[in-house]
Amino acid sequence: MLSIIPIGVDADIISGQDLSEIIVRSIKLSKLEIEEYDILVIAQKIISKSEGRMIDIASIFPSKKALELARVHDKDPRLIQLILNESKKIIRLSKKHAITQTKHGFVCANAGIDQSNVSKDPRYVLLLPQDPDSSARKIRKRMFELTKKNVSVIISDTFGRPFRNGQTNVAIGISGISPLRSYIGNTDQYGRELRVTEIAIADEIASAAELVMEKALKVPVAIVRGYKYKFIQSEDETKPSIDVLIRKEKDDLFLN
Repeated sequence: MLSIIPIGVDADIISGQDLSEIIVRSIKLSKLEIEEYDILVIAQKIISKSEGRMIDIASIFPSKKALELARVHDKDPRLIQLILNESKKIIRLSKKHAITQTKHGFVCANAGIDQSNVSKDPRYVLLLPQDPDSSARKIRKRMFELTKKNVSVIISDTFGRPFRNGQTNVAIGISGISPLRSYIGNTDQYGRELRVTEIAIADEIASAAELVMEKALKVPVAIVRGYKYKFIQSEDETKPSIDVLIRKEKDDLFLN
């Protein structure tokens, strides 16, 4: 059986806190225990807060370029400056949307900068983690120290999608689990060889977990239990990586 278990976290996460300790404590308060090869799906917001990625927008001084773009697109020039700082490419900018490619390679709105559910003070915004894969690895290793259980970690965030209304959760950082399951070389039910089929299982797990991760009810963590996968405990700190899910620009019809 596949189970998706919501884990509430009452604490308002601040910079420097041991997030793994807080998660373990929250799981115990829910009268649960971590099991071997559970998958922890953790909302990006609490990762970023623990890593000090909350920014007072009043401290941002917009550049000439940010001021020009803000006038044309009717946006706060300080937010524009932050978007520029966090992006390597502007994909589309309008009065309604700012779609960029972040320094990580993600294509999303506002370079992933969050303004909702960040702080009581509306001046504060939240940036994405600098290295979400590294964040996931640290939590996976710390969870083992605290529980003596091997778990995989998926850091999730809410992205919009081209051609479809509504947002969905996707994986932006992983550890312990491959982000893709490839069927290339296998045959379908009619004996035809599969040549391109690869399933983004990290995104699918993140999206499934979102069903129980109620933002307004302080549920930033979910345990996905019972999913069969190969646990990866690689000595190579670069593997597995969320980069596997990012299509190379030369192969992307919409970035060229």
